[in-house]
Amino acid sequence: MKAMILAAGRGKRMMPLTADLPKPMLPVAGRPLLEYHIERLRNAGITQIVINLAWQGEKIVQHFSDGSAFGVHIHYSYEPQEGLETAGGIRNALDVLSECDDTFIVINGDIFTDYDVSALTQLALGEQEAHIVLVENPAHNPQGDFRLAHQPLNEQRYTFAGIGLYHSSFFRQLAPGFTPLGPVLREALEQGHVSTELYLGLWSDIGTPERLSEINSMWEQQ
Repeated sequence: MKAMILAAGRGKRMMPLTADLPKPMLPVAGRPLLEYHIERLRNAGITQIVINLAWQGEKIVQHFSDGSAFGVHIHYSYEPQEGLETAGGIRNALDVLSECDDTFIVINGDIFTDYDVSALTQLALGEQEAHIVLVENPAHNPQGDFRLAHQPLNEQRYTFAGIGLYHSSFFRQLAPGFTPLGPVLREALEQGHVSTELYLGLWSDIGTPERLSEINSMWEQQ
């Protein structure tokens, strides 16, 4: 199984920290966010990784090269400078992602979590085309994103963690180009094509300098 780490975002809310650095390269405890994801994937037995690149993508290539120094093999998927959004970026890399297996893991490069991705490697999608991880709503997203698929009477919406297992058919239907993932997931959930889980462990969306500072402060106190 392969995995994709999404790293093409512009990171405008992180300015000036991302003026000349891609957001997933911002440091937590002295290491880029991307290193944590790569390490977690490697520990789960996933060594074939795709990283999409747009804004300042060369900084990622300079740091990780082919991935061999980190015990993995990295394939880079290049996008226009403005990026292709999440679904568009996955669609752009689909041929590489699905060349060995029709299912693959996708992780947002700008989150910090201790979620054990090895659980996804053991999950069979069955009739579903995707399985996504949800978390309790943080202060910056109090309304949440999606309901739990297995609790249709529960009106509570939870926040999408930016972690999922997908079948290639979920994206193969999309036309190449700029495409957000949210609307695609929402429609598929309504049609019963997506399963969900609620994760209650460590998770943070590193979307602002303040949140990055909070994570670093938490790490220092451990």
